[in-house]
Amino acid sequence: MADITVTAAQVAALDPQKSTIEKYIAAVAITKGQAVYLNTSGKAALADANGSGTLQFRGIALNTVAAGEAVDVLHEGVVAGFGVSSMNGDAIAYLSNTAGALGTAAGSTAVACGRVVVLTDAPTLTKALRVFTRWSADWS
Repeated sequence: MADITVTAAQVAALDPQKSTIEKYIAAVAITKGQAVYLNTSGKAALADANGSGTLQFRGIALNTVAAGEAVDVLHEGVVAGFGVSSMNGDAIAYLSNTAGALGTAAGSTAVACGRVVVLTDAPTLTKALRVFTRWSADWS
């Protein structure tokens, strides 16, 4: 499994009006583009596929914050800034064993976080990541 690269300066919801974005208080420092979960206090922290309790992927951070600050989290929608151009269209992005990262294959626990989508910007056909959050899933 390889971690998917993120260019934080380019991370943004591509169609905010069709996205689900919520604010949370950060439990730790979070960088734009990192995968987060909500801890037992309801605060955003870095998600990873091999940590007890941190498997609950809840979205992608859309801004960089220090602990105690408000972070915008994309729960559902298409996001730019992820290095998915070499991945196939409709490929799954998984939560990585690296805290805050997504990977091209499942980590210790298979937590699907999104799929590669091909945009309609012909002739380029840029690839982006469609993030989805499975609120009812419990990866323990």
